[in-house]
Amino acid sequence: MLRFVHEDYLWLLAVVPLLIVLAWFVRAARKRALAAFSTSIMVQRLAPQASRWKRPVKFVLLLCALALTILALANLQIGTRLEEVKQEGVDIFIAVDVSLSMKAEDIKPNRLEKAKLEIRNLVDRLGGDRIGLVVFAGEAFTQFPLTTDYGAANLFLDVLDVDAVGLPGTAIGSAIMRATDSFDFKDQTTKVIVIITDGENTEGDVVEAAQDAANKGILIYTIGMGSPEGAPIPVYGSGGQQTDFKRDRVGGVVVSKLDEAGLEKIAAIGKGKYFRGTTSQDELDAIYKDVNALQKKEFGVKQFTDYESRYQWFIAPALLLLLLELMLSENVNKRFTLRRLLRKEEVAEE
Repeated sequence: MLRFVHEDYLWLLAVVPLLIVLAWFVRAARKRALAAFSTSIMVQRLAPQASRWKRPVKFVLLLCALALTILALANLQIGTRLEEVKQEGVDIFIAVDVSLSMKAEDIKPNRLEKAKLEIRNLVDRLGGDRIGLVVFAGEAFTQFPLTTDYGAANLFLDVLDVDAVGLPGTAIGSAIMRATDSFDFKDQTTKVIVIITDGENTEGDVVEAAQDAANKGILIYTIGMGSPEGAPIPVYGSGGQQTDFKRDRVGGVVVSKLDEAGLEKIAAIGKGKYFRGTTSQDELDAIYKDVNALQKKEFGVKQFTDYESRYQWFIAPALLLLLLELMLSENVNKRFTLRRLLRKEEVAEE
């Protein structure tokens, strides 16, 4: 297993091609200046010891030394011991509805923000459990796969909004299938899907998807955000001020209603429970207690536990190249220069 401790330093390698381009322009400008000053024969006579190839060789040596120094600063490390680390917990995929109706404010501050708050609270309570996130509207996407990196999970939650999925609708069935396909059934962990939505399914066969998940041993919990009476969906301007409510094609205000019967049916198929979301209660807390009461199973994660730095692989040749560059003169060998001058004299005498 290879890794760089300071990966950001690798961006400095972009300096190498920039220096090559700069050197090309300098060389071209130098040639133009010499051509304007004198002919090539006169230049050779004025500087007979100047070498044509040593200067570019010295430049290449400096570039290679620079690149190797940057790699040394990035500090390459090699994993030296691979161990299987045992962890205990359950695998939880949360499927969150991010359709525009989740902006309705019958739950404060609105349905989506309340859902995000509860998910954060759940993440903070989990210990050793793996969590993943699926977002859905008219289609479903995996926001992040199963992980125990709860900090990264919270970062994804921070940027979650109703524009995460461009296609309108409520594809609960697609969300269940996406979460089901994301589980690794080789791991004998307890698997749970929590669906947070405010509307009835509009895309695909949700019953078939829920039944397929249940047949694979996945528990399904559902949380309904909103109320059966429904609420309008506010529309905000660029300044953050509410300008209107979402309207249909004939100008009527759209009211988003909760389909409790559908969500109860999904939970029943998945042998889980249904909860109605409220402003004051934390429904995911109740789900957490249920999940925490499940028999947790161990799963192994293979990880490198020891790393050794190998920066010396780069710094040693970099120093060697710098030494060669210092020792290499830009002038040609004196014996070679004298021999060339003698030949020219012999030719002139003939």
